[in-house]
Amino acid sequence: MSISGWKDVTIVPEFSDQGVDCYQVKGGNFLNDYYIISEAESRKLMNHPEVVGYEVYKSLITATSQMMYYLKEKNKITTANILSILRGALNFPIEESCWKEHIRVHDMSFMSCERVFADQNSDVAGLTVKYRKITAVPGSTLMIGDIIASGDTFVYCLKDVIEAYRRDNVELRNIVFFTIGGTRGIEILEKLTAEIREFWPNFEGFIVVYYEGIFTCYDFGDKGVSGINRPWIDFIWRNGIVAPAFRQQTLSMRDPLFEKCTIYDGGARRYAIKEHIDEVLEFWEGLLERKDVIDFTELLEEKLGHSLNISYEDWVKDCHYDNIPDEQAKWLYRQELGYIAGVKDCTLEEIASTRIREFKEALEKYDI
Repeated sequence: MSISGWKDVTIVPEFSDQGVDCYQVKGGNFLNDYYIISEAESRKLMNHPEVVGYEVYKSLITATSQMMYYLKEKNKITTANILSILRGALNFPIEESCWKEHIRVHDMSFMSCERVFADQNSDVAGLTVKYRKITAVPGSTLMIGDIIASGDTFVYCLKDVIEAYRRDNVELRNIVFFTIGGTRGIEILEKLTAEIREFWPNFEGFIVVYYEGIFTCYDFGDKGVSGINRPWIDFIWRNGIVAPAFRQQTLSMRDPLFEKCTIYDGGARRYAIKEHIDEVLEFWEGLLERKDVIDFTELLEEKLGHSLNISYEDWVKDCHYDNIPDEQAKWLYRQELGYIAGVKDCTLEEIASTRIREFKEALEKYDI
């Protein structure tokens, strides 16, 4: 991760309304505005891969709508143009939330982007836009929802859209981006804003809204303590920022912390449920097979993102909770200590076997 001054970044409570907690990311000298929002249904989505189909979309409505209201009240959104990057964008209730909060949607633009392979057995050679319908709306807010890990597809599509605006001699006011994503998004969006301001000096930048946390991915060549995680795809807490309520809920249960990824493949969860089921079961069955070679303590430290004996002061810094009320932070720290004590006598075999059984029972209607 190459975000300058990341260790000094903190989250600051912005509002808590209608069951939605919002935090702004401060201290990074960023060109853009970054927020984390947390709500009961989006927490459920992140902690339970059993949430599939339309419920994935539904889980994000309340948090998205409340943030839309906030941005409208702050005069950050005027005329909206929604960009849908198929198919990931279909998980995000951007249009519905605009309607709920009386934000005019002037138009909608669509794109689809696919990987290009040199031949059947080769690695990805590049990306190409297969379909586009772009409407350039002068002075508008471009609104996007997408899951972003490496960010390659997102950047490729967004640059294509910006070029369409420039060809029509039309400028964007700003871009609002709702995402389940990680720190890589901050890196690429900071760079993009600097590039855009070279030809649109008045561009206000991105307003980036993360659901439940700003996560990180395993680096290239790192398959994690388990040996089966996927670099630049699987989201984890380590070196990221987790919303306090999400941390509290995750650690109130034994198993969600050990899931392969915070979200898994969002498109598969919504539209290719059998693929999602296969991925989740493949992970847990893989852990079960490797139970005797995986160090449980190392795995737990990897998932928490720090050592098990971390001091309270260092924990606050590591979690970026310097501006969280002290009584709340201390409670969360004590909860984590209790969680560690509670799982110390558990085995990976017990956890993996339980998850396989629970997952199959929950989704047996899909003929797994």
